[in-house]
Amino acid sequence: MTTLSLIYLQAAPAGQGSPNMLTGLLPLLLVFVVFYFFMIRPQMKKQKELNTYRNAIAKGDKVITTGGIYGKVVDVSDNVITIEIANDVKIRVDKNAILKDPTDVGTRQ
Repeated sequence: MTTLSLIYLQAAPAGQGSPNMLTGLLPLLLVFVVFYFFMIRPQMKKQKELNTYRNAIAKGDKVITTGGIYGKVVDVSDNVITIEIANDVKIRVDKNAILKDPTDVGTRQ
């Protein structure tokens, strides 16, 4: 049999009416639930932990920027952090550019 005839034979008989809307939306709902628990929720948790870390940064902490620059925090203001990357070499970066502390990477500065 051809594919078209198989689809026609599997279709609901004309006398029963339309199939239940819930059975049509159930697979889509299950896919959304799986995406939420395996992708969206862990990413939200990771973002929350990163924001907590960024708000807890204090003077003297060692950090890594998103650009891969290792440094030591010299000054912290509202959204700007001053980092010393070498002797008498200081840069100012946005607080959102701070990725993590070097202990997460396992290297020493």
